[in-house]
Amino acid sequence: MSQDIQLMRNIGISAHIDSGKTTLTERILFYTDRIHTIHEVRGKDGVGATMDSMELERERGITIQSAATYLKWGDNHVNIIDTPGHVDFTVEVERALRVLDGAILVLCAVSGVQSQSITVDRQMRRYNVPRLAFINKCDRTGADPIKVCDQLREKLRLNSIMFQLPIGLENDHLGVVDLIQMKAMYFEGDNGEVVRIAEIPAEMQEEAEHRREMLLDAVSMFSDELMEAMLADEVTEDLIIEATRNGVISLDLCPVFCGSAYKNKGVQPLMDAVNSFLPCPTDVENIALNPENEEEQYPVTNNNDDELLCYAFKLEDGAYGQLTYVRIYQGELVKGDFVYNARTGKKVKLGRIVRMHSDNMDEIDRAGSGDIVALFGIDCASGDTFRSEKINLVLSSMHVAEPVISLSVKPIDRKATDNMSKALQRFTKEDPTFRVAFDPMSSETIISGMGELHLEVYVERMKREFKAEVEVGAPKVAFRERITRAVEFDYTHKKQTGGSGQFGRIIGTMAPSEDGEYNFESKVAGGNVPREYIPSVKKGFSQSLDKGMLIGAPIDGLQVTLTDGGYHAVDSSDMAFQAAAKGCFREYYKAGKPEVLEPLMTVSLEGPTEFQGDMVGTLLQRRGVLNGTVDEEGFVRIDADVPLAEMFGYATALRSVTQGKAEFTMEFKRYASAPRDVQEELVAEYRAEREAKK
Repeated sequence: MSQDIQLMRNIGISAHIDSGKTTLTERILFYTDRIHTIHEVRGKDGVGATMDSMELERERGITIQSAATYLKWGDNHVNIIDTPGHVDFTVEVERALRVLDGAILVLCAVSGVQSQSITVDRQMRRYNVPRLAFINKCDRTGADPIKVCDQLREKLRLNSIMFQLPIGLENDHLGVVDLIQMKAMYFEGDNGEVVRIAEIPAEMQEEAEHRREMLLDAVSMFSDELMEAMLADEVTEDLIIEATRNGVISLDLCPVFCGSAYKNKGVQPLMDAVNSFLPCPTDVENIALNPENEEEQYPVTNNNDDELLCYAFKLEDGAYGQLTYVRIYQGELVKGDFVYNARTGKKVKLGRIVRMHSDNMDEIDRAGSGDIVALFGIDCASGDTFRSEKINLVLSSMHVAEPVISLSVKPIDRKATDNMSKALQRFTKEDPTFRVAFDPMSSETIISGMGELHLEVYVERMKREFKAEVEVGAPKVAFRERITRAVEFDYTHKKQTGGSGQFGRIIGTMAPSEDGEYNFESKVAGGNVPREYIPSVKKGFSQSLDKGMLIGAPIDGLQVTLTDGGYHAVDSSDMAFQAAAKGCFREYYKAGKPEVLEPLMTVSLEGPTEFQGDMVGTLLQRRGVLNGTVDEEGFVRIDADVPLAEMFGYATALRSVTQGKAEFTMEFKRYASAPRDVQEELVAEYRAEREAKK
């Protein structure tokens, strides 16, 4: 493998569920001799795709964990991460995009831009990841790549430009026209491994010339040299490639390719485009931070000779212990060297360094800047930075969404208790969106996650991987509480128990915050609350937010402004002002007219048009608010916002009214006020629970 960083590509393959990501990766591996037989995601041979190595993935025909592999395409070393499409496993996409330099956004030629396509695009924008689009499944009935390219422009606001045209669609899909070379490409042989270059079919010549003009107009915006060449009629392929690369890396251009991964068409030119258009590690700016002052930012160097900085983005519990996937941003990882965990300060020795090919490993002695490898025997958490001794820098963390659904789990015997404990410890370390808590009121262990499927998979993994048989309680929605109006407070905490007592007085306002976060501001003048006690007040309010007094749910969005107060020279302390803040919160919370918030989900249904009325009916029965419908040749897509509390068991209801012909996806959108009757019911339940515990 070449270690020239200019010839390195770190890419992810992301899309809506069932768009063909894993199938595309399987073909790429086959064409680079990384595998010698193609297996399908839901294949009849029972083997399953290479990148779906987990038994559960092969059974369900979905990707649950992101899987990494590496290969050589031309002269380039390419690290690929295949990510899940299901929204419940969105952290897998998040952690992959955090460390990748480029991505392939896969879309279905029939369904086009779907709900999870929008989510993935939002994640790519969060980390400024340049992307290519691949319109897959051009062999399906109803395929229309041109329409999907237009949807990329309308729905995702991407500057999407067709770089290929399909030669035939549906059953007649034979190949693609390359608009840079102005040649036709046909994919022959048993598995499409032979690419035959030919002249463009006569009936497509006019459209190909029109689309090439559009391509040149768009791409010339990123190269003065290409613009001059167009005026002189001296355009070359190299000029187009260079200008396109500039546009892609600046995030201002999204080249669109098409084909059918399942029918082995269009994969090789897509990988050529990865080499030509997507950035190498030095083309992307990544920032390291000073942990003591995060406003101090330092660009990473991608230089092997500099001090080490690498980021642990994914953990797995392998047969030989913890496997830690890392991306190296500068310096080198060398077997036997010592590195420091920036979070814990612990010094650890590098035992084994491996390159991952799904669940297979190739041992190596060293890895350089820009590379993605895995380490054995390193104890760390997801998101930790490893560094050398001489620098004190950390890499910025990834975005982690808050869980929206909870289940109670109860082990059936003593052995299961121990095994469940091990499993929960492992899962919380691996997955930042999976949370565990113990409810002292009910003496239950509560697991929280991103959706029913997310928690279902973890319960199944407990049973299979850890032999922990558990009973599962009914799902619970992660409600929130919020005050609805500003409240002025003046609270004094006074306690005298012989000797020095406790005293702290605080004056200010509590109000709902607009951004949904906890914000604290001090406007104390004149030293009435000494400066060293202001963080204590902030901490006291912060600790009160875990449990509101309406239904015992966490508080969402609170703005506290401290304006004045009082202290005692002897009796005031850190603990006294923390206690003052907690007491103040308890006393004034009800005056803020608190309300219950419930998670709203964006639900997207797809099914035959004949069932449109019934599908809409199932949403309206669940307090859904319709956002729009799109009718596409016999199929309809319905988008709506529906409270999560109403969505339990929805899959069964939808199947029954559509004869099993419709499907739906769901993702968290925001928190919104629950209706008055729902709030009253929740408050009554909470009070009854508390009474029962007394």
